[in-house]
Amino acid sequence: MQRHPAIEPYQSGMLDVGDGHRMYWEASGNPAGTPILLLHGGPGAGSNPGARRHWDPARYRIIQLDQRNCGHSTPPASDPATDLSTNTTPHLIADIELLREYLGIDRWVLWGGSWGVTLALVYAQAYPRRVRALVLEAVTMTRRSDVHWLYHETGRFLPEQWFRFRAGVAEADRDGDLVAAYHRLLNQSSDPDVMRQAAQDWCDWEDAALSLEPGWRPSERFTDPDFRLQFARIVSHYFSHGAWLDEGQILRDAHRLAGIPGVLIHGRLDLGGPLDVPWLLARSWPDAELHVVAEAGHRGNERTTELLLSAADRFADAV
Repeated sequence: MQRHPAIEPYQSGMLDVGDGHRMYWEASGNPAGTPILLLHGGPGAGSNPGARRHWDPARYRIIQLDQRNCGHSTPPASDPATDLSTNTTPHLIADIELLREYLGIDRWVLWGGSWGVTLALVYAQAYPRRVRALVLEAVTMTRRSDVHWLYHETGRFLPEQWFRFRAGVAEADRDGDLVAAYHRLLNQSSDPDVMRQAAQDWCDWEDAALSLEPGWRPSERFTDPDFRLQFARIVSHYFSHGAWLDEGQILRDAHRLAGIPGVLIHGRLDLGGPLDVPWLLARSWPDAELHVVAEAGHRGNERTTELLLSAADRFADAV
């Protein structure tokens, strides 16, 4: 199966979501098609034009947004002076619902990748009647235990790279919570140079954590210092606060997904996102199908794309 040709949006805008934030959104495909919302990862990565190529533009009304402080949304986290205190998971859930109402959409399909999976699940549990189906790739639940695994325990597989990451914080913080320590450097420092160095060190580890996957190449986005600062500031802000979720909240509230069909696609070689995460979710959500791609990691491969395209075809006429 081949991805659909690249297309341009037919509509876009900046939605005032309050707190001084303006959220960028765009719509592609068929204005009369099945609405689908694409939720990007990170948090703080911003939307990707290539993501809409998985969805038939003749059958889908494809909605994308840039979550608070990233992409085209303002104010940007790439500005060291931007305050992130009004950028939390509850704020993002409210933004999504405001956009749905603004666009006049009654119910939509949701796609999420990585952090976008957590956001899609929390939204679906808050507004189950607004969700037709869920397609989730590189499944996350953003528990504090998951965050600790990625930024501490994964280092046991990559000791040289992890010790460089650890060395990026003050010596007094190196035996404690590294995510919290980086959050202080990136969001509580008054020195832009300190913030930018911390962003470089953070993104170097993010890249390293994927480096054992088949076909890995360093992220081109991490060569941009503004993107690095945007990304590292937002990720550390969210993860140091446990994404403002109760530990185990998504599993606890999985019963709220009853009746919503779901497809979970996860690479067995996803070092930072162990397979027990989607397995536990699928066990608690009977309407979900778990597809494990044996040769894939976090970024997926051709088989991941095939499964995603198949799910997209299945839910194009979801009611």
